[in-house]
Amino acid sequence: MDSRLKWTAILSSLAAILVVALAVYATNGQQRSLTGSGEQKTATVGVDGQQQTQPDEGAAQSAAPRKDGQIGNDLKAFEQEDGFFDPERNPVLEAAKDKSSRLSLMVTSVEKDLRIQIVDNEGEPVTGNSFYVELARAQEDGTETAEVSQKDGSYKDLDKDGVIYIGDLESGEYLVRLAPAAGFKVPASETRVKVKDKVEFLPIDDILLLIKNESEIDAQAEDSGERDALSDADQTEMTDLKAFSGKTKTGIDVSKWNGVIDWDKAKNAGVQFAIVRAGYRGSVTGSLVQDICFEANMRGAAAAGVPVGIYFFTQATNEVEAVEEASATLAWIKQYEITYPIFIDTEGAGGGGRADGLDVDTRTLVCEAFCRTIENAGYQAGVYASRNWYDHNLHTRKLENYYIWLAEYRSVPLYQGYYRMWQYSSKGHIDGIEGNVDMNIMYE
Repeated sequence: MDSRLKWTAILSSLAAILVVALAVYATNGQQRSLTGSGEQKTATVGVDGQQQTQPDEGAAQSAAPRKDGQIGNDLKAFEQEDGFFDPERNPVLEAAKDKSSRLSLMVTSVEKDLRIQIVDNEGEPVTGNSFYVELARAQEDGTETAEVSQKDGSYKDLDKDGVIYIGDLESGEYLVRLAPAAGFKVPASETRVKVKDKVEFLPIDDILLLIKNESEIDAQAEDSGERDALSDADQTEMTDLKAFSGKTKTGIDVSKWNGVIDWDKAKNAGVQFAIVRAGYRGSVTGSLVQDICFEANMRGAAAAGVPVGIYFFTQATNEVEAVEEASATLAWIKQYEITYPIFIDTEGAGGGGRADGLDVDTRTLVCEAFCRTIENAGYQAGVYASRNWYDHNLHTRKLENYYIWLAEYRSVPLYQGYYRMWQYSSKGHIDGIEGNVDMNIMYE
């Protein structure tokens, strides 16, 4: 047999097999159509030669809807199953409910303190509940010590924000237990944590859980920084973008107070860099808040090719809070390219700010803690203040290893210390920005 006849025979055989298979399938389908519609039936042939159907024995009994699964071709039969939507009986819904109600603890220490955050399965703080935690000293084997200090005991989330802060603790190992809470599944075992003796000036990993947005605070009261440099300004203050001689660059610093900025126009007008406010600590409650224009300014500057630095308005009252402020800033800038330093802005807040009354030693330690944390994360750090603030509220010589950014609004500064950047005007005007804008010169 030649190859053509051979392939013809093979294809004919395959076609015959296919025809037989289709015939068998059609026959079985006809039988299923007679017996699978909810009532069992048997096909018979009537006296007139026509096919007829009649109920099979026990058909009435088998036709009753079942309660445990599919019923014939009724795709919604599961709705008839008792308890399908009852989470106590449905394993899928019960598992979802169990997952959503499980709580866990995130516990961190900066210096002789504990910040305990009650979080859900997604790692988000659980708010609106007065959770209790129990704290006890731990022995080396992990058990509770027989003698507890005055600080051991039960602590409540009074403001129901999902965070409990405990300060003034002795350093060492502790066990933290979340007390039972109605409607939630709490961890079965304690969380073991070490209370640090000294601040380490390292970014706090879970700092974003402490961040608030302006809708959650009274922004008018909290964002209340006042410029000490304004009282020292004279009639020689320059208001345009100056081109200075030597190795210098001219730029601006901006925040939400500058509104929407046309960054292309600003660059074309001569802006060579910008220092963007990342956020601030509230002068009343101490909340950490991101500047509402921060992300828009960062994206706009990047798109226009304007290199940036960062500043954060502080109201920290100690080194721990300064580390928190630096940590928040570092978390916000992760996705952006930072060319210039990250500054701590240590102005006053009108006399009523929570940090306005700090002594010179403490305020200097706050600035150092912020800068050390920034540098430990791999960035350049600096301090912003007016001439009077440097002269009377800081040990400036202890800070000169960082970038000193001076605010003094006159044609020639009177400040006698060392500085790397000079904010020479708060009343500048430039294309792309409505109203006044701060003008700066960077010495390279």
